[in-house]
Amino acid sequence: MKNVLLTSLLIVFTSIISFGQNSSKIKVSGNCGMCKNNIENAAKAAGAMTAAWDKNTKLLTVTYNASSTSTDKMETAIANAGYDTEHHTASNEAYSKLEECCQYDRVAKTDSKDMSCCKDKSCAQDKSECCKKGATCAKDKSCCKKG
Repeated sequence: MKNVLLTSLLIVFTSIISFGQNSSKIKVSGNCGMCKNNIENAAKAAGAMTAAWDKNTKLLTVTYNASSTSTDKMETAIANAGYDTEHHTASNEAYSKLEECCQYDRVAKTDSKDMSCCKDKSCAQDKSECCKKGATCAKDKSCCKKG
């Protein structure tokens, strides 16, 4: 009888703890162990209960309480820390503050802007239309900067 009561209490307690918890996987750019710590800490600061980033798959697995945070809030915090996610791009300023080993190869995200001029490097001219649209391209910064 005592074991049945303890088992019942354990089931109820586990149900209460897991109630409202969500789990998600978020694609996050990064390179190394320092990136792992920064990404996980940013997600936790934004409300994740657990956060584990895999540098090989570039996937962050988080558990969180949906009543207190969201994947959007976590992705925003991660982008503010300098890391691009699948839905949020880190600012050039945040990215440039990362340690050199953490500065991953960035993929130009268009955010609905035409950045075709980046492909042929015609945006390298300071007054090009592409630069006026605020485009960024080329890791070596030979193309536009946010402008």
